[in-house]
Amino acid sequence: MRYLPLTAEDRRHMLGAIGARGIDDLFRDVPPSVLLAKPVDLPLHKGELEVERAFAALAAKNVAAGSVPFFCGAGAYRHHVPAAVDHLIQRSEFLTSYTPYQPEISQGTLQALFEFQTQVALIAGMDVANASMYDGSTAAAEAVAMASRITRRRKAVLSGALHPHYVDTIGTLAGALGIAVERGPWDPGGIENLASRLGPDVACVVVQNPNFFGYVRDHAALAEACRKAGALLVVVVNEVVSLGLLRSPGTMGADIVVAEGQSIGNALNFGGPYLGLFATRDKYLRQMPGRLCGETVDADGKRGFVLTLSTREQHIRREKATSNICTNSGLCALAFTIHMALLGEAGFRRLAELNHAAAVRLADKLSGVKGIKIQNDAFFNEFTVRLARPAAEVVETLAAKRVIAGVPVSRLVPEERTLEDFLLVAATETTTEADMDALVAGLKEMSA
Repeated sequence: MRYLPLTAEDRRHMLGAIGARGIDDLFRDVPPSVLLAKPVDLPLHKGELEVERAFAALAAKNVAAGSVPFFCGAGAYRHHVPAAVDHLIQRSEFLTSYTPYQPEISQGTLQALFEFQTQVALIAGMDVANASMYDGSTAAAEAVAMASRITRRRKAVLSGALHPHYVDTIGTLAGALGIAVERGPWDPGGIENLASRLGPDVACVVVQNPNFFGYVRDHAALAEACRKAGALLVVVVNEVVSLGLLRSPGTMGADIVVAEGQSIGNALNFGGPYLGLFATRDKYLRQMPGRLCGETVDADGKRGFVLTLSTREQHIRREKATSNICTNSGLCALAFTIHMALLGEAGFRRLAELNHAAAVRLADKLSGVKGIKIQNDAFFNEFTVRLARPAAEVVETLAAKRVIAGVPVSRLVPEERTLEDFLLVAATETTTEADMDALVAGLKEMSA
């Protein structure tokens, strides 16, 4: 067969060579709880036209973010992406480029990544940034692994207001590396005493700003406490636009900054592909995962760009690699770079101001609705409201009326029943007054 060239005897020989009794042995590290007990209930085959019709029917059930009032956030945000971004990244020299293994024919790609690194380092307030990673959650997991290598300690303390997806991703990688993970209770109040959890075995403390519940905090005091305890502070940023307005993690004293870069240049895309940002201090450069592009001169003295640091297992001996999962999201990074270049420093700051102003207006409107309580004392473009009934029910009811009210906390933290009345609400520069009024009207109708 064209795509299955191995015979049963070939497969038996291969399994025997690696000491596996059968195919199932190759998946023994996958938890049984996530394995399917039986095949997916789908037809075994259909014609091409039938498949197209089936998927078109499925797609028709979706409500696109731009088609109705939309207030979802929780790590993925709807922003306006200039048409120039999509036009430029679809040029063949960018769209078909994989990775700059040969610098002499990859100068454009290398220069774009160099500019990307510069932009990320500037907004994060750090010395150096890498040439991107998969997404924010895997970047956070890599930061924990990096902190463990630097400190030679095997424990990570996670904030109780860190995005649940990031918690799960960190736990997956840390478990494989033998790093213990300690997370505090879910903290919708936005106040934690993380410094009290520091100890001689703690490699790092991981916080998020703004945090999962939308609270904005200054972590300078925590950074100082980490420094005195010999631990590193890792700051996670879900909403990268916030760095246009808030104090940068670097100026707070962070040792490693990771972020989800989707908000700049990249549409929601039903969850991906996204873009991981990773920045750190100069002194930790050689422990940073991923690639680093640098500027140099060629034999003729002309400016050129090269891969200065390549720490993947493809480039060096596997056991010496800092990471095996740090492929950069090159096209998404390029989209980020183009959008950021179009904005410029003043435009980036103005975009952040527009986001915050929209969220403030929405919070003011919602505060006048019976049965709704705004939880946050400080926020950027997303905040938490407490409803008089389970948030998931409210979201489903309003969705039927073509208003996407936000993200119920219970959707991401189903095991925490005390949070089922909490709703995450986000407003960006794309949110109109009419959108806000539709949400307020829907909520008032439900509370009547």
